[in-house]
Order: sequence, then structure tokens, then C-alpha cells
Amino acid sequence: MRLHALALATLVAFAGSAIAQTAATPADQVKADKAQIKQDKEKLKADRKAGDKQAVAADKQQIKSDKAKLKADRKAAKQSKKQTG
Repeated sequence: MRLHALALATLVAFAGSAIAQTAATPADQVKADKAQIKQDKEKLKADRKAGDKQAVAADKQQIKSDKAKLKADRKAAKQSKKQTG
């Protein structure tokens, strides 16, 4: 079961970085960040259900960092919109 959770965590991490690399505009980046946070919350829920305390702690840290990235990307999107408009 732990191997399955580890494989899922790796898959989510790679998918998140792939989404981040493909997003072109700041608005798209904000959408990608929101999707990543949603995936992280689902993973957190699954790890809580599995009873894996280390994975839960790691998931909480990941969500925290993703929220910080979302905040920065929102600021960048707002700044970009301000410059163009």
C-alpha cells in the first residue's frame, strides 16, 4: 500500500511540473496552480485515509508551497494585465 502511495505521489509531482511548464500566460498559470492544489488536497485526503502520517505532513507542506506559488502567480497575472491594459 505504501508503494502505491509513493508511486501516486511521484506521478502527481511530475504531472504538476509538466502543467507548470506548459502554461504560457499568467492567467493559465493561475488555473494550473488551482488544479495542482486540488490534486494535492485529494492526495492529502487519500493519505489520511491510509493512515500515513509522514505523507500527510509532506502533503500539507506541498499545499502550503503551492498556495504561495498561486499567490505569486496571481500577482504576476494582475501586473501583466495592468501593463497590457
